Amino acid sequence: MHWLLALPFLLQGAAMAADEFWFHRRRGLGRWERIGHPVDTLTALICYGIALFAPYSLTALAWYAGCAVFSMLCVTKDEFVHARACSAGEHWLHAVLFLLHPVTLAAAALIWMDCPPGAAAWKWFLAGTFGVVAAFGLYQLLYWNAWRSRPA
Repeated sequence: MHWLLALPFLLQGAAMAADEFWFHRRRGLGRWERIGHPVDTLTALICYGIALFAPYSLTALAWYAGCAVFSMLCVTKDEFVHARACSAGEHWLHAVLFLLHPVTLAAAALIWMDCPPGAAAWKWFLAGTFGVVAAFGLYQLLYWNAWRSRPA
């Protein structure tokens, strides 16, 4: 049943891909989003980094929880811009992403908390998640701020 913990990551990845490669490419991003979206990705990456690199302890869990709450609040910062720039379909997709974000962070925490030292598959899963999120953040930073830097 542990395999269900991977499901929110897959759903969030699919929703992020639709948001990025359909909606964002179609409308372009203004300066606020070109900077803000990589920041959002960084906040999630910090959480995954704690789960991947810090040994589990109550202190580390408290840091994870604090970073997760900050990440969940941070991803909402663009909504005043989205209110003007986004279509109804993109608003709906953002709502789905807002629902999946805490679920994914909770799943990472559960994997971290329940992952015995010999459970290499889950460590590899967290490492893969960390790598994909880091690569996506780098893509966001470079694509929107260097290669395609014109405002919407």
